[in-house]
Amino acid sequence: MDNSGKEKEAMQLMAEADKKVKASGSFLGGMFGGNHKVEDACEMYARAANMFKMAKNWSEAINCLNQAIDIYTDMGRFTIAAKHHITIAEIYESELVDIEKAIAHYEQAADYYKGEESNSSANKCLLKVGHYSAQLEQYQKAIEIYEQVTTNTMDNPLLKYNAKEYFFKASLCHFIVDELNAKLAIEKYEEMFPAFSDSRELKLLKKLLEAHEEQNSEAFTEAVKEFDSVSRLDQWLTTMLLRIKKTIQGDAGDLK
Repeated sequence: MDNSGKEKEAMQLMAEADKKVKASGSFLGGMFGGNHKVEDACEMYARAANMFKMAKNWSEAINCLNQAIDIYTDMGRFTIAAKHHITIAEIYESELVDIEKAIAHYEQAADYYKGEESNSSANKCLLKVGHYSAQLEQYQKAIEIYEQVTTNTMDNPLLKYNAKEYFFKASLCHFIVDELNAKLAIEKYEEMFPAFSDSRELKLLKKLLEAHEEQNSEAFTEAVKEFDSVSRLDQWLTTMLLRIKKTIQGDAGDLK
């Protein structure tokens, strides 16, 4: 089926879903299985959204998912509503490249998951918010999220290992804002999570702070290269490190 065929099928599903919603709202519809009709409508909206996604009609896909979200939240079914918010966030993230809207939908999903006590799902959404907030230079927001998620994971034996990564990211956000802030934050994180003290991430942070104090961009780059040779730096970490390095006077603005 070509894109126009998929869109046509999606439009039909959407129209049927609309009819079911209207019928469930009538007096007779309410008496004769109103809830069942509304659930059917939600499933149709979700199927229509998938067809619109296949046809690359992103705005209509989002529209369908929002219709389903409104109904699910009215029914108190917040976990399914959260999943649809994530799907919308992913469309904004990957297809429409509107990061602020992606953040808003990840935040809403996290709120719904928290309300349902699905903490690990909430944390995944929050980490996306932290990641993109830092990219948009909303560092304070990113720091608060990384600290919140770390506090949530420190007591979990399976997730505890990730705590050092989140403290590392929060420290880099502090560092971009202010060197002294970063020092104070690192001390606080070591007290909160002693395992952070022995991490390669903390050793790197201390070398970077020293290089920054001395305004030594070569030492800064060497420390980053040494870390990268063992643990490859991803795009986000590279971006944050470059932003810090640019605050060293006379820096060329790369990590080579």
